[in-house]
Order: sequence, then structure tokens, then C-alpha cells
Amino acid sequence: MEESKSAKRAANRLLRKQEKEAEAERQRLLQEKKDEKYMREALKLAGKAAELGEVPIGCVIVHHDRIIGRGYNRRNTDKSTLSHAEITAIKKASKAIGDWRLEDCTLYVTLEPCQMCAGAIVQARVTRVVMGCMNPKAGCGGSVLNILEMPEFNHQVNVTRGILEEECSELLSGFFKSLRGHAKDVVT
Repeated sequence: MEESKSAKRAANRLLRKQEKEAEAERQRLLQEKKDEKYMREALKLAGKAAELGEVPIGCVIVHHDRIIGRGYNRRNTDKSTLSHAEITAIKKASKAIGDWRLEDCTLYVTLEPCQMCAGAIVQARVTRVVMGCMNPKAGCGGSVLNILEMPEFNHQVNVTRGILEEECSELLSGFFKSLRGHAKDVVT
């Protein structure tokens, strides 16, 4: 009798564990779909940058499943070092919620942030950053440095990498290939 009670308890524990794992997987898949949805919005903004002849980088900031900030690279257009996608989106998001603290916000960006943008993200207290592709030459979200997750700072960001990585990377590489093609046309 005691053995059958013990076996039932063990079976119930196993069932609860399996249910928890299944629910965790369901939540992971839901989050992945949401991440892809918002990264597609960032990709649309990167396309706007490309139309201006800018490096195609786009960014959206989401608060409670609502986009509250959008930005895309406009450095050459604005003739300003500060006109990065993330900085523009942070300004707009802060204005939308009436606070410089962007707690409970997720920032989606097509390319890993530079040192300036990573610092601004930490300063704004953004909770989570989702990146499309990495930037091995200037990225400060894990490539060259990892400002976003440094324990020495008073705020660390939860980071997800590689969402729609191929699309983000192709947009950038296509842009740079077209620049090289135009440079050849000018030389010939």
C-alpha cells in the first residue's frame, strides 16, 4: 500500500514537471513569435534608412505590447553623430511615457548597438534588448564589448541575440554591396 502511494506521488511529481516544461516551452515560443513581430517592424525602419542612403539600421521600443518609440539611422541626413536608430527611439519612447526610465521596455534593433547606444540603453534602464545581427567591428552588446550586461554598472540588460538574424544581415550586406557597386561605376 505504501509503495503504491509512493509511486503515485512520484508519477504526480513527474507529471507536474512535464507540465511545467511544456508551459515553459509554450511561453518561449510565444516570446519568439513576439520578438520576430517587433523585429520585422525594426526591419521596416531600417529600410527607410536605406532609402535615404543611410546604413540600414532600425529600432523599436515596446512597452506592454505597444510600440512607444521608433527610430532609424539618419547620421548623414541629419549630419549628427547622435542620429542613431536607438537614440532616436529612446527619445521618442521617453516622451511617450513621460519618463527617462524605460523600465519594463524591450528595445528591438536590427544591428548590435555601438558603445554610445549601448551606454544610452543602460542609462535609460531598458529591461531587455533584442538584436538581429551582431557587429564584430563595433558592437557593444557582446562582440567587441558587452556594455549591456556589465555587472560593474548599476543596471544590466537582458539580451536576446539572433532574432531574424539572416534578414537583418542580408539587408546590411546588400546595402554595402550596392555601395561598392556604385563606387566601381564612378571609377570606370
